[in-house]
This record gives sequence, C-alpha cells and structure tokens, in this order.
Amino acid sequence: MWGIVIALISGALMSIQGVFNTGVTKTAGVWISAGFVQLTAFLVCIVAWFVTGREGSVGALVQVPHKYMLLGGAIGAFITFTVIESMNRLGPAKSVMLIVISQLIVAYLIELFGIFGVERVSFEWKRLVGMVIAIIGVIIFKWE
Repeated sequence: MWGIVIALISGALMSIQGVFNTGVTKTAGVWISAGFVQLTAFLVCIVAWFVTGREGSVGALVQVPHKYMLLGGAIGAFITFTVIESMNRLGPAKSVMLIVISQLIVAYLIELFGIFGVERVSFEWKRLVGMVIAIIGVIIFKWE
C-alpha cells in the first residue's frame, strides 16, 4: 500500500516540478534551470543524509559493481531538460501523459529482457493491451 502512495506522490511531485522548472526556464534559460534543479537536489540530499543518520558512505560509490549505473545523475540532468522542454512545447498534461507512457514502455522492456540486472519477466498480452489502451488514451486526449 505504501508503495502505491509513494508512487502517486512521486508522480504528483514530478508534474509540479516540471511546471516550476518550466517557469524558471522562461527567465533563466533551460541549462541554468536544469543546473539549479540538480544543485538544489544535491543540497537537499546532503541535508537529508545528515538528518537521517548518514546511511551508507560516499566511498561506497567506487564499489558499485556496474559503473554505468553511476550515470543516474547525468541522466537526471537530461530528464530535467526534456521535461522542461516538453512542458514548454506541449503543456503539462500532454507532456506528462507522453512521459508516463514512455516510462511504462521502457520499464516493461527492461523487465521483459532483464536489462541492467533487473529480474526478467515473461511476456503478458494484458500488459501489451494496457499500453495500447494508454496510447489510444493519449491520442484521444491530444485530439484537438
């Protein structure tokens, strides 16, 4: 149950963040906005690390077995950029719908093929049908 609540909060925060970042971009530019987002996220993480008892250590990063997994922060910068740009061009609702569908498709492919060490799942028609229905929903929503 908590997983569902946290996921819903995450989605809401991502939508709000995208709108905020797009607003900052109109004054400061996209890369300054994206950099500010990453910098403030870093500062919040440092404070949270100290407040929550300093679980883990920075030195443990060199022990991550698959070094490509350390690219999450760099990917985060491009996520911020692409969210800002899509919201600026499409508006929040259309943008988020396409982002969520893209996330769903890519996440399913990662699970389906067991990419990046994720446990592999078997193909299920109902998941494919669900994605097709979601895509049809976007087309209907976007239809002007």
